[in-house]
Amino acid sequence: MKKLKLFVTLLLLTLLWSQCKKNETPEPTPVDNISVLSEKVEVDPSGFSPLTAEIEIELDESVRIDVSVEGKKGTGSTIEHSFTEFSTQHLVPVYGLYAGTSTTVTLRFIDTKGEERGRKSFEIETKELLADFPDISIDVAEKRDIDRGLTLVSYFGYFENLFPQRPFAFDQHGDIRWYLDYSSHPTLQGLFYDVGVEQLANGNFYFGDGEKDKIFEVNPFGLIVQSWDLPGYGHHHSVVEKPNGNFLVTVNKWGLETVEDHIIEVDRQTKAIINEWDLRESLDPDRQTMVNNRSDWIHVNAIAYDASDNTIIISGRTQGVVKLTENNEVVWILGNHSGWDMSGNGTDLKTKLLTPLDAMGQPINDPGVLAGTEKHPDFGWNWYQHANKLLPNGNHLMFDNGPGRNFSNSEVYSRAVEFEIDEENRQVRQVWAYGKERGLETYSGIVSDADYLPEHNRVVLSPGAMVQGSREFGRIVEVDYTTKEVLFEATITPPVSFYTITFHRTEWVNLYGR
Repeated sequence: MKKLKLFVTLLLLTLLWSQCKKNETPEPTPVDNISVLSEKVEVDPSGFSPLTAEIEIELDESVRIDVSVEGKKGTGSTIEHSFTEFSTQHLVPVYGLYAGTSTTVTLRFIDTKGEERGRKSFEIETKELLADFPDISIDVAEKRDIDRGLTLVSYFGYFENLFPQRPFAFDQHGDIRWYLDYSSHPTLQGLFYDVGVEQLANGNFYFGDGEKDKIFEVNPFGLIVQSWDLPGYGHHHSVVEKPNGNFLVTVNKWGLETVEDHIIEVDRQTKAIINEWDLRESLDPDRQTMVNNRSDWIHVNAIAYDASDNTIIISGRTQGVVKLTENNEVVWILGNHSGWDMSGNGTDLKTKLLTPLDAMGQPINDPGVLAGTEKHPDFGWNWYQHANKLLPNGNHLMFDNGPGRNFSNSEVYSRAVEFEIDEENRQVRQVWAYGKERGLETYSGIVSDADYLPEHNRVVLSPGAMVQGSREFGRIVEVDYTTKEVLFEATITPPVSFYTITFHRTEWVNLYGR
């Protein structure tokens, strides 16, 4: 009996000791010279950005973190970022995972002296890509050893459902490394961003939504950071952020018989609409030279802002490119001279037309060239253009789509073209162009984009609605500004295009911010 009592007592003590050990705080995991106290990885934490993750980690000393998302295809495929905050607890955003596989993500722990105290790697798995996404073929591999980041595509393609639209970003090897899927979002499940998505300096993205008639700012996880209403107006095409943070927006004004002929400015802080440009007043809705549509007579598709004189430059697809003051007064008109008359507010618009110059800087006075019916070897007017931009040197870049060029179909090509404008003498000179030499290889009669990247001295030409036989696709061509050598080229072929549109806009992005 005594032996039995002793055995039971020992057994109870053993169980009690085991339970105590179970409740003890586990020993820290040493990682080189630092210890990880706790860690947690969550893939797609928002539910709207499947190729992202969040790592929550606690360490036994205060450090900052460098994150590396390991690439699978060598040069240009690894995504890295250095965070600046020192702490023992970190919530690390991870952007740029591969779809349908495991991606190695490494955190490096850096002390205040800049020395590495240790590192920790994670294998993070994601789901397969949605069937809506395109085939991406790299036709010309990147020719320079540069940090080119990812290419953001404001995508229109789909497999089953166009809405919500899904922007994505791919690396230089053609792998999609980020996208947003709002199909289950309570607000953005019908998203129609039209021209598309732009990135802010803080790494967030902003766009207008034609379904909700709002402007949204979202982070790379797809979470809404802010939104701005447009009471009395409907969003279409473009939103541009001014240097002061305000937004310039192309809109329809409700209650009118005409469309796509108003611009508004939205105060970023107060969210109030603080200015309106009514183009029926500053221009001439009766000019039908390049269109037969009294309702959609101008079809504004882009805006640029000139901070030097607080003006806006608009692209009216069926009228031309026009510079306007803050008070809606025309400064100049870039477009063929046919059909211009009096504006709605009584201004003689013929006095605002720019005179083209030849390569020697001499005025071109040929009536046919001025009217747009004849060609000139040194100068070509813009035809149904998109994506006008103000360059660092003050010149103007745009995607010149080119359908019906010179009021005929004898030459079919699109181009990126740069114009230098002398406002004082009301003259314009064509200083650079690329695309005519490619013919149908870069032709898109609608949508499309052109950008200049000054840090790399290259122009990006992005025809977004190409049709060749039964094939519908888009193309991204990057050329050296000086030599016009093709430095990178990719073709994007969706399962189904939206009325021939694959995309409206492309941009270089760094998901961690510029």
